[in-house]
Amino acid sequence: MTELEKLKHLLQHWMEHNEAHITTYKEWAMKAESLGEKELAEILGRIATESKKLEGLFNKALQRI
Repeated sequence: MTELEKLKHLLQHWMEHNEAHITTYKEWAMKAESLGEKELAEILGRIATESKKLEGLFNKALQRI
C-alpha cells in the first residue's frame, strides 16, 4: 500500500469518525437543553455545525488523491 493509499484510507476513516462525533455533539446538545442548559446546548450545536463543515475539506482532500 502506498503512502497516498494509506492517506486516502485515513481520510475516509477520519471523515466517518467526524460524522460519529457530530451525532454525539447533537445528542448532548439535546440533553443539555433538557437540563435547562440552553447556552451550553447552543455551544454544542455550534460545535456540531462547525464539525459538519469539515466534511467538505475531507472531500476536497480525497479528490486530490
